[in-house]
Amino acid sequence: MQEFLSEEQGRRLLRLARGTIADKLAGPTSPIENEKAENQDPALLARCGTFVTLKIGGQLRGCIGNLEAVSSIYEGIQRNALNAAFHDSRFTKLTAKELEQVHIDISILTRPQPLTYRDGEDLVARLRPGIDGVILGLGHYSATFLPQVWEQLPRADDFLGHLCRKAGLSPTAWKDSHPEVAIYQVQCFEEGK
Repeated sequence: MQEFLSEEQGRRLLRLARGTIADKLAGPTSPIENEKAENQDPALLARCGTFVTLKIGGQLRGCIGNLEAVSSIYEGIQRNALNAAFHDSRFTKLTAKELEQVHIDISILTRPQPLTYRDGEDLVARLRPGIDGVILGLGHYSATFLPQVWEQLPRADDFLGHLCRKAGLSPTAWKDSHPEVAIYQVQCFEEGK
């Protein structure tokens, strides 16, 4: 993916995500520091899909995002930071004490592109581990894994099997049922890097 945000812009978005969560934990909503400066950066007003991932001790603590460009990067990071902290159904709401331990990572997504493939073997050959995020869908079932998930599941068959399970499908549906597949890439920023 061509990187279009600078490291400084990424650091500002990470501060925005943390500040948004901290403000919510502090009580009634108050304006986030530097909000006007963030809003005036034209790059952060671009419409892109975004994800916010929270981890504690290397373990997932929340991850919410949107695949499509439904809002500006700035608005998407704010909304998804709150949703990852307080509305990820896999976890209880984040506490102020946990926020001190949370490591935040944000992803800015390219527009998903359909991936044409013949069969399971061809699908595996077309995926680029560590580069492609994958959206898999079959009927009413669908799920996605960000490219960062390749770090935990480096073998394409494992990656696709877990993605099928996440979608509520058989772990072999990726090779048995020819699901629809789309791929995207991300520009990722992590705290401490």
